[in-house]
Amino acid sequence: MTFDTSGTQVVAQITRRAAQRLYAGHLWVYRSDVEKISAGAGDQVVGGALVNVLDGRGIPLGTALYSDASEIVLRLISRKIGVSRAQYLDELKSRIRTAIELRERVVTEAFSGSSETNACRLVFSEADELPGIVADRYGELVVVQLLTRGTAQDDVRTVFAETLAEQSWVRTVMERPDARVRELEHLEPAPEKPLFVRAGLDAALKTVFTINGVRFHFDAEAGQKTGAFLDQRLNYAAAARWAQGRALDVCTYQGGFALHLARVCERVTGVDASRAALEVADRNMALNTGIAAKVDWIEADAFELLREFAERGERFDTIVLDPPAFAKTKRAAEGALRGYKELNLRAMKMLTAGGTLVTCSCSHHVGMKEFVSVVRAAAVDAGRRVQLLEMRGAAPDHPAIMTLPETSYLKCLICGVG
Repeated sequence: MTFDTSGTQVVAQITRRAAQRLYAGHLWVYRSDVEKISAGAGDQVVGGALVNVLDGRGIPLGTALYSDASEIVLRLISRKIGVSRAQYLDELKSRIRTAIELRERVVTEAFSGSSETNACRLVFSEADELPGIVADRYGELVVVQLLTRGTAQDDVRTVFAETLAEQSWVRTVMERPDARVRELEHLEPAPEKPLFVRAGLDAALKTVFTINGVRFHFDAEAGQKTGAFLDQRLNYAAAARWAQGRALDVCTYQGGFALHLARVCERVTGVDASRAALEVADRNMALNTGIAAKVDWIEADAFELLREFAERGERFDTIVLDPPAFAKTKRAAEGALRGYKELNLRAMKMLTAGGTLVTCSCSHHVGMKEFVSVVRAAAVDAGRRVQLLEMRGAAPDHPAIMTLPETSYLKCLICGVG
């Protein structure tokens, strides 16, 4: 599909409630808040088109990418109206460069040739004024996700490839679709070939990257989302500072927390329901030859295993809880809170006196206040004295926008349990 590059004449009129959110700095309009959409002569209201957004009085609010499939119908890309496709693409280049410049400041080691860290998030969607675009760096490989009808287009792919090619460290740029988003947004299949390969070099879709001095395998064609959970990078390091003795990493995925803990603990057990993830975790452990701890992996459901461990009287000095998002919708938030409480309650009961609990939530529908309350309630039910040692979020290469709460999604509490 191609789009007209002249200024858009498609108009979306939205409710007062939605307009107030945009005035307050939010960037989304939901389907239920669109009163009407109309097109000028020669324009079509199609998914991915640029749309002028007006409030109920006809006052312009900006230009947005339109989705005919998602519950998020409009994603604001400019506070100006009438932005053409050509103008949008030109602005895209500037914003990608600005996003990379920010990472050069906040993850300096990834760009300085340091052997400690060479991976980070380069583009974080709305947080970088690039709705519908996410990009992660793994050494010389950049993995891109184009998550909306307006961004999953060849002209955006070309701009992204050309702009990243300006960075001398980039060897390969690969697009990797999110299967769930692709289905929800009715997106066409992504290109199978890389978007960019440095002249004279072969494409590198498999690589080894390093964060905090710990090495990990990465395969651009396997695993979850764009790959490793780079948002936890600094939380991995913080957990290792507090960890001790015998450690349990629940929902370890490919061993992110477990391998950091293994550098300071005597014994580490990593648990995950995915055998494929644990196989990668084991390969990652083999990469890090300096690990002295005894490390083992268990394929199991977290709730069932913790119940079994409790019945056997197992005890740990350090426990990490890093489950997947329990609440992917607002309606699921109440059930998610019950799940978080149960996990934390069981973990607290298994911790030795003076032990460390690192507990995380990546559900943006569960705020930090609610998450802290759940952990507090678990402490009361467990009869344990729990000290809050650190309250953490995502690493700064995943910046949160103060007016867009959805970008502040990751919560990490480090607690001492008496």
